[in-house]
Amino acid sequence: MKVNGNQVKPGNVLEHKGTLWVVVKTDHVKPGKGGAFAQIEMKNLINGSKLNERFRATESVEKIRLEQKDFQFLYAQDDMLVFMDNVTYEQLELQKEFVGDRAAFLQDGMEVTVELHEEKPIGIRLPEQVTLKIAEADPVVKGQTVSSSYKPAVMENGIRVMVPPFINSGESIVVDTTEVTYLRRAES
Repeated sequence: MKVNGNQVKPGNVLEHKGTLWVVVKTDHVKPGKGGAFAQIEMKNLINGSKLNERFRATESVEKIRLEQKDFQFLYAQDDMLVFMDNVTYEQLELQKEFVGDRAAFLQDGMEVTVELHEEKPIGIRLPEQVTLKIAEADPVVKGQTVSSSYKPAVMENGIRVMVPPFINSGESIVVDTTEVTYLRRAES
């Protein structure tokens, strides 16, 4: 679908120079002389490179609509992650590096959304929050107040997170998967 250069917004996926780009940032400029244009920062969806491009309001760009499908995480095998399509029950294998550091948050049976372009996986969205158990937590230092500081803790998946002093080993907490931050104590 063609859109004008000044209608591009962050999060849009564009086909430009023969490959797919996700728009990271847009800045609309109206110079004193000449026509208005949009300065667009894009990230390549295939290799991760960045590009700054200038599109005039009269230029049109190809906006791509990605297909989104729900998958269920089944298991990890070596450096591959196996997911199952919730509708067709077909399995999809993705490299761990495709998911990145957030692969540590995957749990058996977890629902994820995979973004596809022409049946090829482009991106993956995990739930925004997950509940994990604390494997290790430093003891509270005497005189430390709740408002003044957090202490380091290691969750069952091996990821370190800063938690309030009242959180102890064995407790479950809710963690933000994007920011990798403590949100609250999980209800038991």
